[in-house]
Amino acid sequence: MKRSFRSGFVAVLGRPNAGKSTFVNRLVGQKVAIVTSRPQTTRNRVLGIINRSHAQVVLIDTPGIHRASTVLGRQMMAEVTQALEGIDLVAVMIDASSGVTPGDRLTFEHARQFRGPVFLLLNKIDRIAKPALLPLMETCSKELSFTEMIPVSALTGDGVELALERFIAHLPEGEPYFPKDQITDQPERFLAGEIIREKVMTNTKQEVPHAVAVRVEAFEEGEKLIRIRATISVEREGQKGILIGRGGERLKAIGTAARQELEEILSVKIFLELRVKVERDWRQDERIVQQLDWRRQLERLGAGE
Repeated sequence: MKRSFRSGFVAVLGRPNAGKSTFVNRLVGQKVAIVTSRPQTTRNRVLGIINRSHAQVVLIDTPGIHRASTVLGRQMMAEVTQALEGIDLVAVMIDASSGVTPGDRLTFEHARQFRGPVFLLLNKIDRIAKPALLPLMETCSKELSFTEMIPVSALTGDGVELALERFIAHLPEGEPYFPKDQITDQPERFLAGEIIREKVMTNTKQEVPHAVAVRVEAFEEGEKLIRIRATISVEREGQKGILIGRGGERLKAIGTAARQELEEILSVKIFLELRVKVERDWRQDERIVQQLDWRRQLERLGAGE
């Protein structure tokens, strides 16, 4: 008997660095969310669309849940709240190798607001001994009544397809929301800015990564070449110096790494021009923070601003 087609939206919640973006990218089969070892890498909610013969699952990768102290942080937490609207299922992800942390308990608080099925994904099981899983699951079950608890490793893929199949089992019957060849809702322009920011974060240390914002000023598509001009904003002159490096070497390395990855993803030659600008305490500037939201950027472009 032919299975009925199921489709729906799944919000993936978790504290910073739980592995949400790695999980989403693995299921999609292509990078739609940037990944670094730094916490709070994801700043906007990102859709990853997974198509199977019997289902379409739209995963919403959300910013890491934390207590916000800046305008940027508050916008990130607003993204989490918005991700919980109109969805079918919540998947709470914890780093199983760290046990249950205060950040996880804060995530549980957000998940309690949702009235539908709530899954627990115990990620990074490749880092812990299997006997440690059962007591951890018992601890989590005292925090929240989870519909299902599934151990996974987003890095190795262990348990990931099982999690997807269990999501599908709890989604409603219905037609797909997106074309079957679409894997994300974010424009290539936004992805370009995120890839540049990823390379900044992986090529710098200390306070620089979180003080960085990337705005794509121009994205000109030709038949054989895309020209991208982007501004990397930092909060201090010293950060600008670190980012540029001696003789411009670090900025050149960042640009090369970003260009190469974008060429691989977009299958076209890229001309990438980067500049670095100091915008003091931009994380507390609502105007600048709003410019980082690509949905608002599209609205402004549509309005002819």
